[in-house]
Amino acid sequence: MIRFFKRKKQPIYWKNYVSKVENCTKYANFENIRFVALDTETTGFDFNEDRVLSIGAIALESNKILVKDSFEIFIKQDVFKKESVKIHGIRKNGLETKFEEEEALKQFLEYLDDAVIIAHHTAFDVTMINQALKRYNAGPLISKSLDTNYIHKKMSNSTEFNKIFSLDELCVIYNVKPYDRHNAAGDALLTAQVFLKLLGKYKKNNALNLKNLIDTSYPFTQ
Repeated sequence: MIRFFKRKKQPIYWKNYVSKVENCTKYANFENIRFVALDTETTGFDFNEDRVLSIGAIALESNKILVKDSFEIFIKQDVFKKESVKIHGIRKNGLETKFEEEEALKQFLEYLDDAVIIAHHTAFDVTMINQALKRYNAGPLISKSLDTNYIHKKMSNSTEFNKIFSLDELCVIYNVKPYDRHNAAGDALLTAQVFLKLLGKYKKNNALNLKNLIDTSYPFTQ
């Protein structure tokens, strides 16, 4: 007897997100783009074994950080690594309101909408979220994206291009006060501030076309 297995359908919240990105018409005008600075806190750096503990994000438009347009969510910990608590401070039974992983992803995609993602080492945060989406038969993030580390190196001298800059180092270079570190919402805000400093440097020196950097492919190690 031959059995036919129906392929599990992709969730509607992911399809809605994809539709918004694919139908976005803002990308042609850099000034009209809604950016979302993103950061995640995780149990570790293994894409297969580790999990996202929290997602923090804040929006930017017209060279301004929109404090009221921000996002933060904590995720129930199915995977718990005690040693990572000293880095991010998120405890398995902490006081934060925690959501089931799929609900957290759904809320994040609704918030992200058709925005361009900005992050520091973007590939890491995006890959961790993609691995989570995969567990619910959802496709990956398809948002256009920028990486503050990559942009900084493109605007630096050639001898620095192979260096991996931490967010703390960029905060020092661009005179951004590094407070509330290793908190997803706090790091997203710092990333947004660094990005605005990069925009300022670009406009002053006309160092590169940031619009052409959107969708640049860069590995986590850059």
